[in-house]
Amino acid sequence: MLGDRIKLVRESNRLSQVEFGKILGISKQTVSNWENNNVQPSVDIIKVIALKFNTSSDFLLELDDRLHIYANKKLPIEIVSHIQNIINDILILYCKTEDNSSDKNSNM
Repeated sequence: MLGDRIKLVRESNRLSQVEFGKILGISKQTVSNWENNNVQPSVDIIKVIALKFNTSSDFLLELDDRLHIYANKKLPIEIVSHIQNIINDILILYCKTEDNSSDKNSNM
């Protein structure tokens, strides 16, 4: 759920609810309500969280799990984002290699 993803982003950056709220200009109670899935943040806030913490709105909305695989309490989200970018670059190169390999096999 969205609240779980917000909590993951906050904890991965080693922030308390108070610190996280200050960065976003909201109260600790609001952060707590999000994390407990009592209320949902606005689209604008989701966008701000994604931008300030170098994650994606797709990750926050559980449309993309790739960051979740690498996120843990020892790595800040910005490092996780860099790792994900490297993986994406490798996947692009791999797909190009696979495409070239398929093209060669189909020409035989």
